[in-house]
Amino acid sequence: MPSARSAAQLEVAARLLPLLLAVMALSYLQLKEKLEDEFPGCLDICGEGTPQSTGFFEVTIAGKLVHSKKGGDGFVDTNSKFRKLVAAIKAALAQG
Repeated sequence: MPSARSAAQLEVAARLLPLLLAVMALSYLQLKEKLEDEFPGCLDICGEGTPQSTGFFEVTIAGKLVHSKKGGDGFVDTNSKFRKLVAAIKAALAQG
């Protein structure tokens, strides 16, 4: 049987999970819109939820992982992180 402390932690986590998922969805939609503005008509952007686990926010370009929140990159929340993605997309587009 869980202790009172772990039960309280589970209760807090259960309340915060919808908020975390909403933040991640908003971050994804904002990044998607920004990339579509940068490369109009050139990209096929799709998002995939991970219902069994949280905290993942990864960007894969042409099969290569170029950004990982779990890997320490956080969200794409700075211009330098965004420019890194833009450079990776330009390189992938140049290769055809």
